[in-house]
Amino acid sequence: MQNETRAPQGAFAPDTPLIDPFVPDELPEGQRWSTWSSIERLQRGPEPRPSWVVTHDESIDTELGVLKTGKEADVFVIERTAVCAPQCSTLMAAKRYRDAKHRSFRRHAGYTEGRRIKDTREARAVATGTAFGKQVAAGVWAQAEWSALVDLWTSGVPVPYPVQIDGREILMELVVGADGRPAPRLAATRPTAEQLEVWFDQLRAALIVLCGKGIVHGDLSAYNILVAESGLVLIDLPQIVDVIANPNGVEFLHRDCVNVCTWFSSKGHACDGDELFAELLGYAF
Repeated sequence: MQNETRAPQGAFAPDTPLIDPFVPDELPEGQRWSTWSSIERLQRGPEPRPSWVVTHDESIDTELGVLKTGKEADVFVIERTAVCAPQCSTLMAAKRYRDAKHRSFRRHAGYTEGRRIKDTREARAVATGTAFGKQVAAGVWAQAEWSALVDLWTSGVPVPYPVQIDGREILMELVVGADGRPAPRLAATRPTAEQLEVWFDQLRAALIVLCGKGIVHGDLSAYNILVAESGLVLIDLPQIVDVIANPNGVEFLHRDCVNVCTWFSSKGHACDGDELFAELLGYAF
């Protein structure tokens, strides 16, 4: 869904004054210089980029607060403002995978079957569980999510626009609802019968595209689907798997279908997980 109706504006408005153009190199705690143009290894989002993406060479990122905490990663709200044009500003979500000392990765090995780490030293470190290997593993999960976001956004699937990735941190679109605040999770909504029908059709269409590409979300539920003003948006994609290359792919697809249909059925929308699974399987093979 490549549109700009979800451009994050208005929510989490900071109380700090506009940025002075003569900002010293040392910034206050909670602020940093944008890395958009300064780091060669930085991977940037696909083009054409939405108009709200700030790409000025001299921009400042201000951390405004925590949006979500988890065992493997935390999500923060970041405002990026151009120093030369304070009116050029945008809000983003910064997903930071935790380092080895503060992380509890519980991803089942079944998700990573079919994936390969090209660097043999890094692969050995991950396999043996060394401190270095855990650091590499965090980067692998971040890169997996980044690659999925880029691929799915380019394919028109409703996911947050991926702005950039630097190591274990992904900056992406802050998905907002009709009130301009961060969009609620599907599980937290109380939809009408009409909304349920529209949302299910949107979700089904997105899953058809995924299966047509031969991939599965792998951990889909009402807790990692956001309800934006423009419709449903899929999030939390580091565990995405190849339905064919991964021996657990078909099982994950079935579980995704059962999870979402169980929620929709509980709200009054007739939905059968096995029927959805059978339909999607046809697009995957």
